[in-house]
Amino acid sequence: MPNLDRRGFLAASAAALSLRAVPQIAAKTGGRRILTLVYDKSLGMMRAVDRLVP
Repeated sequence: MPNLDRRGFLAASAAALSLRAVPQIAAKTGGRRILTLVYDKSLGMMRAVDRLVP
């Protein structure tokens, strides 16, 4: 298990909460979901960015 500081924990929590909300939003709006991996310097690791494209 990775050692998370406060900033990392908040970022991981926000990502987990957004993953729960995005499928509901996508079902309502339709369109394509594009998943992109980006390097986050503040976290020091890769993170996923999910975008909705109509």
